[in-house]
Amino acid sequence: MRTDIVPAELGHRAFYKLLTATVVPRPIAWVSTVSADGVVNLAPHSFFTVACVDPPMIQFTSVGVKDSLRNVRATGEFVVCLAPEPLFEQINATGTDFPPDVDEFAAVGLTPEPSATVAPPRVAESPVAFECRLHQALELGDSTVVIGRVQRAAIDADAFDRDPAQGGLPRIEALRPLARLGRDQWSTIGEVREISRIRYEDWPGHYSPTARPSSNP
Repeated sequence: MRTDIVPAELGHRAFYKLLTATVVPRPIAWVSTVSADGVVNLAPHSFFTVACVDPPMIQFTSVGVKDSLRNVRATGEFVVCLAPEPLFEQINATGTDFPPDVDEFAAVGLTPEPSATVAPPRVAESPVAFECRLHQALELGDSTVVIGRVQRAAIDADAFDRDPAQGGLPRIEALRPLARLGRDQWSTIGEVREISRIRYEDWPGHYSPTARPSSNP
């Protein structure tokens, strides 16, 4: 038995809470920007994902108009840093509604690290940073999807797997990303399970025209 819920009947704020409690876990874009007046801003956004592979693009959604969105519109640049578990309290603190003239790096005790291709700084304590230039800001109702083209990825050298068989990719155990759940809940990576994708050619019962016919009657 299910409970059917109609968004228009529940109301947008209540349905928003329902969405964030069920679309889980959500990775966090820790977005740094610089205002037109040169003030640095840092804020977490939990509507975040990869938007395009070639060229590489990532996106985050601003619900309402916040400093991150204002700054991106003004300058066309932003940096998305990984939100790692050891910085849990600082990440949460940067979600405080500080006035626009407050530098969140200084307010919560983080170190700004110069970026290579854009003006907004990286979070030095974060193991991953994607430097982006604005590709498109897509307005959807009360929200704006900010799509940025990745100019450069900066990743801690110690995070990479040194085993060539693993493709030289970052180790999830080294990144330790946080994710948002519903209410005031967050999650860590927890148990990591691994499974290979099944090719159709290997699917049980799949007929292959190159297969030799059976000799059985």
